[in-house]
Amino acid sequence: MSAAFAVRPKNLLPWLLLGLCLLLAAGAARAQPLIAVEDDWPPYAWQGPDGEPKGFAVRLVRAAFAAQGVAVRLQAMPFARCMRDAKEGRAAGCFNATITAENRPQYHWHEPPMFEEELAIFGPADFSGGELGLADLRGRSVGYTNGYTYPTEFMRDPLIRRHGATSDKLLLRMLVNQRVDFILLNTMPGLLRLQGEPALQGKVRRLGKISQDGFWVAFSKAHPEGRQLAEQFGRGLAELRRNGGYQQLQGEFRRELGLPPR
Repeated sequence: MSAAFAVRPKNLLPWLLLGLCLLLAAGAARAQPLIAVEDDWPPYAWQGPDGEPKGFAVRLVRAAFAAQGVAVRLQAMPFARCMRDAKEGRAAGCFNATITAENRPQYHWHEPPMFEEELAIFGPADFSGGELGLADLRGRSVGYTNGYTYPTEFMRDPLIRRHGATSDKLLLRMLVNQRVDFILLNTMPGLLRLQGEPALQGKVRRLGKISQDGFWVAFSKAHPEGRQLAEQFGRGLAELRRNGGYQQLQGEFRRELGLPPR
């Protein structure tokens, strides 16, 4: 063999090291399944200016997986896409989802739920009636956000005239423009939106309650790690509740919002 075609170990070593680094990087990426996060539901989850997911639920998901020694990647996206990607296996899970009759068989669910939040009825500030419930929506026009998960009793009631919007922000505009009688918003996210929009001050208020709902990560049945991740996440969440980590995260979250501790 001529010297021109000789393989010299000292020249080969950098390429071997590069190949090893690429293999390790690929293995690390494979070891971190993607969990999708809704991008517009503060204070629980939203996409920050840097593109990274923020919020209480984001902190909680990371902490629960970390308690089990599991590394995951989180990516913010619109909620409808989030649930679709989890259902079809492009993501291993999506949060924050409620369980309904329709989606219960479509995903793996963990226990316990991450947290609970009220689904409330919002309407004109000058509404003079008493506390409203689901039955009071019959015969009325009610706005809701497309792609979000709502109680089956609301979505299937033939006497409620439902009108969808692409975001909670647009729902509020529909209400103040009198295109609907009432809208459905989760209480804390709804109140925060009202506080953040001075033009809505004194025009909209909470009028009643539909339900008190748990919120979960909906884990994919189409993803090869979906079931295992659901079990690991449930164990991590239960551990946080036992060791006080959950209460610490919740306390920090409420202090940041200026709310009293529970």
